[in-house]
Amino acid sequence: MSAPKVLLGAQAVATAREALEELGEGGIGAHVGVAGISKNVVTHRFEAYVPGYSGWEWQAVLACAAGSSDVTVNEVALVPGGNALQAPEWVPYAERVQPGDLGPGDLMPLEPDDERVDDSGNLTEAAMRSARQRWMNGDYGPRAEMATASPLQCRTCAFLLPMMTNFGVCANEYSADGRVVHATYGCGAHSGITARRSEEAAKPVFDDEKLVF
Repeated sequence: MSAPKVLLGAQAVATAREALEELGEGGIGAHVGVAGISKNVVTHRFEAYVPGYSGWEWQAVLACAAGSSDVTVNEVALVPGGNALQAPEWVPYAERVQPGDLGPGDLMPLEPDDERVDDSGNLTEAAMRSARQRWMNGDYGPRAEMATASPLQCRTCAFLLPMMTNFGVCANEYSADGRVVHATYGCGAHSGITARRSEEAAKPVFDDEKLVF
């Protein structure tokens, strides 16, 4: 059973969107199709971007009496889409946890096949290489904005506490205090930076208020 063109065209889509916008709820996305088509009634579907309603959609039911070209709005509603009420695909805990997720009181045991630690409980070479790479590419690596703007590097700074080849821990409370930094990282608080003596301050000051007699 087909519906009249007046219920399916661009003007009908615009009428459905306007009816949804009058709700004032927002989050109305693209038009995704027409459902529930009958002789005189159709349902226009729109993507919904509403917090807490992932996978839902806005719907507007339009009608047109037989022999008429006037379109009326019967109903508007936010309804669940095809997969909205289904549980998301299961992802193992170890794959869900991301760096920075661990909080106070949280426990994160090693997986039985964790490649970061060997059978003796020692850090593997692969894990050490991975750590070095993260630190190299991180905020305290040689390509960080602070490092590229610094005239001096950490390798010559008194505040660098050596840790492993090309890496150390910063002990300057005004800089990257307690952070692992690369030897070629640098900042403006390097121990070798000295204050410049102002030439203006060395010149005698003329006091034009001083009495001359």
